[in-house]
Amino acid sequence: MKPIKILAFETSCDDTSVAVIDSNYKVYINLISSQTTHEDFGGVVPELASRLHIKNIMKLTQIALDQTNTTFEEIDALAVSVNPGLIGALLVGVSFAKSLAYSLQKPLIAVNHMLGHIYANKIENPELEPPYLALVVSGGHTELVDFVSYNNFKIVGKTRDDAAGEAFDKTAKLLNLGYPGGPMIDKTATNGNPAFVEFPRALNRKDSYDFSFSGLKTAIRNYLLNKKEEFIKEHIADISASVQAAIVDSLVKKTINYAKKANSKTIIVAGGVSANSLLRKQIKLEAEKIGAEVYIPALEYCMDNAAMIGAAAIEKYFRKEFADLSLNAFSKKGLRFI
Repeated sequence: MKPIKILAFETSCDDTSVAVIDSNYKVYINLISSQTTHEDFGGVVPELASRLHIKNIMKLTQIALDQTNTTFEEIDALAVSVNPGLIGALLVGVSFAKSLAYSLQKPLIAVNHMLGHIYANKIENPELEPPYLALVVSGGHTELVDFVSYNNFKIVGKTRDDAAGEAFDKTAKLLNLGYPGGPMIDKTATNGNPAFVEFPRALNRKDSYDFSFSGLKTAIRNYLLNKKEEFIKEHIADISASVQAAIVDSLVKKTINYAKKANSKTIIVAGGVSANSLLRKQIKLEAEKIGAEVYIPALEYCMDNAAMIGAAAIEKYFRKEFADLSLNAFSKKGLRFI
């Protein structure tokens, strides 16, 4: 049977992305337009993000079709991220996808952004199926999810305050490393000593699978306030490595502790923070000790992208889980199957 083709859109934050993917999880193209304008503000400006999505989405769609020699008639369905995210940004993608679905008379598939991050793992591993334990970690989310089967999951751990990605971003800002903070901390920490500063690990009990990073942010801020600028510049690699170690240690320990308790033999990591080099290394090392296999997306699929939205839409297509034209975006956080 000829594989179905999905045209997918992702506009939940500051990256406009358009992809074409088929039901064999073959990615024909995955275009991403990153909005560098936000660097001047040290973070994402929602109104500006929405305006840039409007400017970019039609152009990217045409490029995606042209470069893959695909016509609209060859597209079997449209997929779009509808939550969570910046509501104005999401609305651009949803409105555009709805317009195409109406004019082309094609099915419309609504995808949860966090589910998309999880399904990014299927792009290189189409055979991957639940049960598995998923660590979903990004700038806005930190969740540990026990998947039993499709649409049958339990969130067994989550952040009680700030997400891990936010802790990376805020630390990078305090250290004047630039935006986005996660990659900058990772890069700066390469030659640093992770034991240079012993930053706190919150909720460090074996029976707790929740996360907390607000105390870590405060500890980092207080540490830097008590140091001279020359000292910080001299030891910026060591400080970055120590911060990274504190965040990754918490993520890995809680994931492995729950995996041991639940006898989970498959662990997947998803979300923007899954690109962190230390996290990728440490979770594989610790999982190997308990006989668990780890799946992490290729770096290009860790960031926000439309290919992951299309990947999550494939199973929904065959289950005929289609949205109607009353579909709306909503910013509420959390993982759901819509």
